[in-house]
Amino acid sequence: MKKILRSVLFLCAALMVCGGAWAQSNKWRDVYKAKKKDTLFGIANKYDISLPELLEANPEMKKEGYTLQHNDFVFIPYTKNHPSPQGTWQVNPPASTAAGNGVPSAPQRRKQSSTLRVGVMLPLHDVDGDGRRMTEYYRGILMACDDLKRSGYSIDVRAWNVPVDADIRKTLIEQGANDRDIIFGPLYTNQVAPLADFCKAYDTKLVIPFSISGDDVERNNHIYQVYESPEVLNDKAINVFLERFTNVHPVFIDCNDTTSRKGNFTFGLRKKLEARGIKYSITNVKSNVAVLAKAFDRTKQNVVILNTGRSPQLNEVLAKLDALTSTYPGLVISLYGYNEWLMYAPYDLDKFFKYDTYVPSNYYVNESSAKTIDLQREYKRYFGKDMMYALPRFALTGYDQAMFFLEGLKQKGQSFDGLRGQSSYQPVQTPLKFVKTKKGGFRNDNFQLIHYTYNRNIESIAY
Repeated sequence: MKKILRSVLFLCAALMVCGGAWAQSNKWRDVYKAKKKDTLFGIANKYDISLPELLEANPEMKKEGYTLQHNDFVFIPYTKNHPSPQGTWQVNPPASTAAGNGVPSAPQRRKQSSTLRVGVMLPLHDVDGDGRRMTEYYRGILMACDDLKRSGYSIDVRAWNVPVDADIRKTLIEQGANDRDIIFGPLYTNQVAPLADFCKAYDTKLVIPFSISGDDVERNNHIYQVYESPEVLNDKAINVFLERFTNVHPVFIDCNDTTSRKGNFTFGLRKKLEARGIKYSITNVKSNVAVLAKAFDRTKQNVVILNTGRSPQLNEVLAKLDALTSTYPGLVISLYGYNEWLMYAPYDLDKFFKYDTYVPSNYYVNESSAKTIDLQREYKRYFGKDMMYALPRFALTGYDQAMFFLEGLKQKGQSFDGLRGQSSYQPVQTPLKFVKTKKGGFRNDNFQLIHYTYNRNIESIAY
């Protein structure tokens, strides 16, 4: 009932304004009736006016929480690019009005320019951990832009601080937001929908670099979602295990960790092993060596799976495996771990090599590579501090994403979609291999096993 009343009031207002325009002055250029999938950004872009100009003509839209409804009437103002005609009133101007006035729209202006316009909309502050992490990520983007500029690229970067409590719609009406080729952000889920609508209206690619919930990527073909959910990574880890280990004996070790959240993986893997008729053993880390040995097969490769990813329990298992292999030499043992184990590698590296360890992941930092060392050195020179010790490294994440997308945009323009084979960029840390969703945008589909081999090599096996 409220919605109907609201539409009636808008209609009355529109008729009053139209009548007043005929009788007195031409106040509005048009009165637009909103369709189901319309957004304020799209309407502003359709008439080639700025969002602030549209909001000034429709003050109720400035109220916090306002959302455009189907059949709402939107007043379209005259602007300096569309001066009011003398003695005329166009209720329904032709579709070519916005584009046919000699003033190119924001997407058209971008196509006419060789400069790549980059936007960053993230919490860029020093108030909390989110701000400090995103500032480092942003610095990685700047380092990539600096490298590309030395290669002859023309790049314009603009950044907006968008903290957790920000109304991102206010950011989007600021000058320069609507002429970006690509925007990196946001960090918070509640900011995704308005930013995604904005990017769709202005034909801007939107890269969502970190963890968010929601399924906007399934409906908006301008979204590139880098983050892969734990559920997706869990399913990939199970399927890759089954693909790689075809004639092994799986051994599940209960580590008595009541805080563990790895049940989805271990139960899921056991269920699929059972469906394929593959036998496995279950034992407990508290068992003595003789009891533990009964869970292992002396004629096959034993692949050990823990039901926790925590470091204390991992170290307890490693100590038990040392005792086991000392008492029963000749046992062939590998470990199939969790993404968190990459954090423990500096401390457990020798044991990872000894037990032929596999770590499922969607990133890997080779600390000894020349490129990693060079970027760490450059970061300290530019910003006067070391990168945070975190995995993945935030500066390297920003660097990889900026290099991947900006090189692609330079080579292929807006037709670049990040699908496999479209980019030759070799990542420092995080491969990007996007796949198209059924009706929307693109999801990163990267997955790899980091393998610590018996002969003390580290290899990344891509899937």
